[in-house]
Formats: sequence, structure tokens, C-alpha cells
Amino acid sequence: MRLNHFVKAAIIAMGATLAVSSVMAAEITGAGASFPYPIYSKWAEAYKSATGNSLNYQSIGSGGGIKQIKAKTVDFGASDMPLKVEELNADNLAQFPAIMGGVVPVVNLDGVAPGQLKLTGPIVADIYLGKITKWNAPEIAALNPGVKLPADDITVVYRADGSGTSFVFTSYLSKTSAAFKSGVGAGTAVKWPTGVGGKGNEGVAANVQKIKGSIGYVEYAYAKKNKLQHTQLKNHDGNFVQPDDETFKAAAAGADWAKTPGFALDFTDAAGKSSWPITSASFILLHKTQADAAKGKEVLKFFEWAYKNGGAAATELDYVAIPASVVKLVEESWKAQIKDNAGKAVW
Repeated sequence: MRLNHFVKAAIIAMGATLAVSSVMAAEITGAGASFPYPIYSKWAEAYKSATGNSLNYQSIGSGGGIKQIKAKTVDFGASDMPLKVEELNADNLAQFPAIMGGVVPVVNLDGVAPGQLKLTGPIVADIYLGKITKWNAPEIAALNPGVKLPADDITVVYRADGSGTSFVFTSYLSKTSAAFKSGVGAGTAVKWPTGVGGKGNEGVAANVQKIKGSIGYVEYAYAKKNKLQHTQLKNHDGNFVQPDDETFKAAAAGADWAKTPGFALDFTDAAGKSSWPITSASFILLHKTQADAAKGKEVLKFFEWAYKNGGAAATELDYVAIPASVVKLVEESWKAQIKDNAGKAVW
């Protein structure tokens, strides 16, 4: 009889422990931009080790992330294209930057080392407009004396899905080429005059790897991971620069987050002698009114942890962590904007 009591007590205790464990372990879901996928994966792994809580993030492109958060099928969306305040207000969404990094042109050319080829915004624009079709074209050759350029046809590779990386790339080309601005313009999904599509940064990287004479654009971590040949670019101040975390930081240095509603900054083609011209932030979108306040708080706890503890991983992957002064602005926006159904602040 006493044994039965003991067994019952043990079962009850074990059940209580399991219940507590299930409450303590949380999973949040997010979807969107492939640009930050490498760093979000790294953060998620470290966060789970540190807290026991997990992040399930789907790299489906910024367009998909925007659709999913608006449809409330994920806890947060991610986009490399900042939404304008009017669109945020229309869907009652909050937006904040999570990480910064660079988009880089990548090529597949025999005999050309990574970082050797020099290009400019107008020349890249003309390649994507189908106006420059050979790698030994005089416009490219003039920038690259001493580089043995093949007479190969150029195959353009672009993002086939709704993509924040495409927005960043086309924003830059639109700022540096009037012909590109009027002919294609900036957006997450544009009508490309020529080329072949790839889904995600992963798809573009894969196509560039397998197609000789190709050019594409990817987030820098994908270029490094896949050992792709990135190019130099001529920046706003007229200097040829290499992509790395220092030139990304230089481009981001002048960003005025405090005076930008919704943190909706586009700082492509930024001034500065060492600025990488296709630098951008990646943004998180979540509903201002959280139907599940506990889940909403878990999302904010993840990004709070990433801001405090994710800097080393960001540097390792050549991203740029959000500066502490901007993190303070972001966390103040959480307190002011993110509420439960009763209007009480979640953070």
C-alpha cells in the first residue's frame, strides 16, 4: 500500500516535471529573407544551447516572409526590403533591424581570382540590361588592365523569387544607372530583360557555380561558403573596394536610425571612402498586437539575446551587428509598440 502511494507520488512528480519542462521549452517560428539565413541558423543553434528554446526559420525569400507574417502563419517575418510606414500601419506591423551585411556580385570566370575583377554600378546595370554581353567588352577591359578576360558570353543570374536581396541589388543599380531605374527599377520582384533565375541566395549561388561565364548577386556569406569569385565595386566616393565586414560597417556608419520612422532605411550607394556600395540591413516584422503575448515575448527574447550575444558569430560570417545605440532604440520601440490583446506592453 505504501509502495503504491510512493509510485503514485513519483508519477505525479514526474508529470509535474514534464509539465514544467514543456512550459519552459519554447519554439518560435519565422520565415522570409535568405540574406540573413546563415546568421539566424548560427544564432538559433547557440540560443538553443544556452536556453533550451528553439527557432524554426524558413529561408523562403523576403516576399514570402512578408506574406506569411501578414497571414499570421509565423511568429515573425523577415525582409531585406524595409516596409514603408504606410504599409506597416495598414497591417498593424512593427519593424526593426536585426543584422546588417553586404550583397556582392559573383562571377564564374576561368583565370580570374576572387576579388580581382573590378566593376562599377553602371557596368553591372548594363550587363543586367543585356547591353554588355561579352566579358572582354571594352567597358570591362578598360577597368581591368592586365586581367585576362575571356571572350565568353555573359550569362546573367537573378533571383526568381520575391527577394529582399533583389530589392537591395536593384536599389543600388537604380541609384547608379538612370537606364536601369527607368527600364527595370527597384523591387523585390522585377522583370529582368535577360538571364536565368535561381530560388534564394542558395539557388543563385548554385547557378553561378555551374554556369561558365555567369554573373549573379548573393549575400556575402553565400559567396564565401561556396567559394565564389566576388568582384570589387567602385563606390559612391569613386574608390574600388572589396566586400568585408569593415567596408559594410563603413557604409552603415552614416545611417540615421533615430530619425527614420519604422527604421525603414535603405543605405545602398552610401557615401564614404571605404563604404561597400551594396550594404543593407535585414528587418524583422511582427504584429503590434500579439494574440499570444507569451509567444510574442519569446520572439523579442530571442533577438534581445542575439543583440547581446551574437556579435562574434556575426563577425565570423562577415555580417555587421546592430550597434548598441540602435539596439536601445529598437528595444524602446518594442516597449512602445508590442502589446497584448488588452493593450498591455509585452516587453
